Amino acid sequence: MAELHAHVAAYPVGLRLAGRRVVVLGAGQVAQRRLPALLAAGADVLLISPSATPSVEAMAEAGELRWERRRYRDGDLDGAWYALISTDDPAANEAASAEAEARRVWAVRSDDADAASAWTPATGRAAGVTVAVLTGQDPRRSAAVRDAVVEGLRDGSLAAPHHRARVKGVALVGGGPGDPDLITVRGRRLLAEADVVVADRLGPRDLLDELPPHVEVIDAAKIPYGRFMAQEVINNALIEHAKAGKAVVRLKGGDPFVFGRGMEEVQALAEHGIPCTVVPGISSSISVPAAAGIPVTHRGVAHEFTVVSGHVAPDDPRSLVDWEALARLRGTLVLLMSVENIAAIAATLIRHGRPAATPVAVVQEGTTAAQRRVDATLETVGERTAAEGIRPPAVIVIGEVVTTAQTLNG
Repeated sequence: MAELHAHVAAYPVGLRLAGRRVVVLGAGQVAQRRLPALLAAGADVLLISPSATPSVEAMAEAGELRWERRRYRDGDLDGAWYALISTDDPAANEAASAEAEARRVWAVRSDDADAASAWTPATGRAAGVTVAVLTGQDPRRSAAVRDAVVEGLRDGSLAAPHHRARVKGVALVGGGPGDPDLITVRGRRLLAEADVVVADRLGPRDLLDELPPHVEVIDAAKIPYGRFMAQEVINNALIEHAKAGKAVVRLKGGDPFVFGRGMEEVQALAEHGIPCTVVPGISSSISVPAAAGIPVTHRGVAHEFTVVSGHVAPDDPRSLVDWEALARLRGTLVLLMSVENIAAIAATLIRHGRPAATPVAVVQEGTTAAQRRVDATLETVGERTAAEGIRPPAVIVIGEVVTTAQTLNG
């Protein structure tokens, strides 16, 4: 039978496995690669194997699947809709394959594709599309074709007209620290579907150049009224366009819930009955130091990091930060929106016990082509920042992690 079907083209189909029994025999590398997709599809997975890789074992311990620690025996595929046969025992694989045929269960064989009744395609996701590629007995070519299609969908080089249901309401998208490649795949897809984009000054501006001509781009930094009225006007713009039935994206820098006033916008939309889809973004508090070669934590150096907004000076009665407590911490301090007040912040930390010689790095325009880094100490950072003409946006890192890369490089 294997010879009869070996060279016949496969019929592609998408299996809807949510709530349906899937039996996986063997818990090695093949199962480790295939299980996440089966679990994501909502399958009721029964794993049968005397041992498992650490990753597969972790899935079982987390309750994502049921694991019976034993070898395959006849009858294991009773009630199954789909089976993945991947043990290291050829005889067991053959017996399981025969049972699958008898019970009319679609089965994949990791050791003998010709003997299987189903093949696993090379899959990927982009722009809301699942790409699945089958090229018979050439898995490397399948993967290469998949990668080419996925990349084409992501960068727009592959034209794929579509008519899909848009996300209702407003999408609040975190654009990441500045490099347009650091926005999430979901955020980029929603941006490509937008009719209106309300963008922050610190958002990934290069992405706006990719938008079609019909998309209305509203620069939030240029909205009229004073700075304390601007948020209300932004909220009103989101509400107005959403009620007009347009696909609206609120594009913010970093992550919308890290000093981004994102929750204020969600609340304003909720008051008007407008749903909001929140798409997290890569926060500059972690990514910008990383781009400058600084880990915010490092074994034996820092076991914690604290992210603080420094837009309000330490002696300002509006400040909500316990600077005295921060000065006692031994880990990393990451300061956002602090360029203007860094001299006062540094003096306050020193006064409350943080050593004046603590290393400091100031990273301006992190992850962009204009990125630059200035190193100092807590004692000198105010003077150095002024002398170097540092301007926002900049992330300031305080702690021994600043010198980690220098130490490792000798």
